[in-house]
Amino acid sequence: MRLDRLLGNLPQLNRSAARRLIAEGRVRVDGLAVRDGTFAVRDFSRVEVDDAVVQPGRTARYFMLNKPTGVVSATEHPEHRTVLDLLEQADRPDLHIAGRLDLTTTGLLILTNDGLWSRRLTEPRSRLGKVYRVRTEQPILPEYVETFAQGMYFAYEDLTTLPAELQILDSHEALLTLHEGRYHQVKRMFGHFRNKVTGLHRERMGPLQLDPDLASGDYRPLHVEEIAQV
Repeated sequence: MRLDRLLGNLPQLNRSAARRLIAEGRVRVDGLAVRDGTFAVRDFSRVEVDDAVVQPGRTARYFMLNKPTGVVSATEHPEHRTVLDLLEQADRPDLHIAGRLDLTTTGLLILTNDGLWSRRLTEPRSRLGKVYRVRTEQPILPEYVETFAQGMYFAYEDLTTLPAELQILDSHEALLTLHEGRYHQVKRMFGHFRNKVTGLHRERMGPLQLDPDLASGDYRPLHVEEIAQV
């Protein structure tokens, strides 16, 4: 919300009074004086007029979780455990999932209450690749690499996927980097070659690497440096 509108909505102020306070340098956002009424104020920002706090600011929270198989990437589900069920009760409120994983897919999952930050992490236009370790039923052939790099046509959605990078590790295992998240995309891409995916594990989202010390089902807060990288 714009700063002048935030202040103008206060019972004791109107819009013109709010603009005057801003122009006089009496309004601080996160400790810094702001004289621009159009300044965008987030829910996490602390806003003060003189010495009075008019918005204390919510605490932004960011968690990394090593999702196990059989757990749903949802906040609630009638049949399965959800990823929020793996968190302590005090850590759950207001969190949403940045980049969901299928029921049987394991690995890196991010939970946060910061919507702008999570959109930067997950939007295709951000060009932040998501890296998956894939195991398959049949051998992974070199021809997959070029086909994935060209993008694949999905008839149901009538679209062509963004180019993806495939690094073959051995006959039945590879690292696949995607820049989007279509429905069952990895399984459908390998299904083009009639090769069933038997294991799928996300290792990285953009600059965020799954902590190797996190056991399946465990989670931890992101470090300040990790948050700043997105």
